[in-house]
Amino acid sequence: MTDKEIETSVDISDEKIHWKQDINYGDYLELDKILTAQNLRSDSHDEMMFIIIHQASELWMKLCIHELGSAMEKLKSDEIGPAMKMIARIARIQEQLIQSWNILSTMTPKDYRTFRDNLGQSSGFQSYQYRIIEFSLGNKNVAMIKAHSEHQDRYNAVKSALETPSIYDLTLQLLSRRGFDIPASHIDRDWSLPYQASDKVEEAWRGIYQKGDDHWELYEWAEKLVDLEHRFQTWRFSHMKTVERIIGYSRGTGGTSGVHYLKKALDLRFFPELWNVRTTV
Repeated sequence: MTDKEIETSVDISDEKIHWKQDINYGDYLELDKILTAQNLRSDSHDEMMFIIIHQASELWMKLCIHELGSAMEKLKSDEIGPAMKMIARIARIQEQLIQSWNILSTMTPKDYRTFRDNLGQSSGFQSYQYRIIEFSLGNKNVAMIKAHSEHQDRYNAVKSALETPSIYDLTLQLLSRRGFDIPASHIDRDWSLPYQASDKVEEAWRGIYQKGDDHWELYEWAEKLVDLEHRFQTWRFSHMKTVERIIGYSRGTGGTSGVHYLKKALDLRFFPELWNVRTTV
């Protein structure tokens, strides 16, 4: 037996379980790092909840980026099936992110005031993982990368997401390879620019929706994208209402306009033609 292998036995009811460990649960998950990362800056009871919710959300977003990036790679090689599985998993992750706002909403304005000043200029607006997800879904805005300029690794990651095709761009390239009339301007362009809706793209989706049995895989993929955006917008809405509930219309930390900024974000669309076509099919 090596030094790392510790023979252990545990009595559970009438059974005795034996196993050899080369690594234990806490070590595998590096819980010493995770569970000691909650460094409170005040004596407020509610600051612990505030930190943990945001840390957990960042972990879920890391998994979203992992799944989204893999799905995008699958699209490049026309593997829609595996990509759909990954997007379905993201939908479940999004449920956890949405639920986090329900927990945070148990905090009252008075509770938040007990530690808000300790946040300084830190703001969720500065989440580079959120920005990578948003860019990967297609909401490109070059001005948004400036918030990460002081951290080169984060800046490079966000800049890469800005300058590469979004999941919708890759979808349109896939449609073109499948014989649909997608404008050249939407197949090869400056990916850092915001997406512009196209009547021809909408027409292609209309054909897919009207003949769903003939284009079942693409039809299902379109619905997966709609579900992805729907849940993202639900997350945004829950965020906005939670902020409104806690700070009203006060300015947010980091200088944002708070609820006003969050409400404007609700008007943004990632996949506009997939929403427009629902009126005409």
